[in-house]
Amino acid sequence: MDMDAFAARVARGMYDNDPASRALGMELVEVRRGYARLAMRVRADMANGHAICHGGHIFTLADSAFAFACNWTNRVTVALACHITFTAPARVGDLLVAEAREVHRAGRTGVYDVTVTRADGTTVAVFRGNSYTTRGKVVAELPFADELAETATDGPRAGGGSAP
Repeated sequence: MDMDAFAARVARGMYDNDPASRALGMELVEVRRGYARLAMRVRADMANGHAICHGGHIFTLADSAFAFACNWTNRVTVALACHITFTAPARVGDLLVAEAREVHRAGRTGVYDVTVTRADGTTVAVFRGNSYTTRGKVVAELPFADELAETATDGPRAGGGSAP
């Protein structure tokens, strides 16, 4: 199976069990290996006392994109640490897009960068997340990504077959 398609299947299963992201109206736009793009429209109930989007909602969007990017292997991966810098306000009605990219992953830890932008391209926030991978599965009925990779690489040669 193509790893990007596998990542999208894991993301769909994770999203279906993620009431927080769904309640805020987040949409999965694209998910592939080590990458996720989510969108969220700023609603009136997301505004703070300054009539701009509350930073907690922007952080949550970035954190969700981070989560979908780092769980693509189907191994439960959680936030170890996160930092966000807000660079411009978002207002009611703005469509925000969070784009998360894997910067480094080794062993049980990873580093991910997320940029949150408005529809006009203005950067609203820059987020860096450090991840920690646990032993559980995100979607119980799916294998781990490394098992698929082993099958795709070693499967035809299993049992002593020769390499092409």
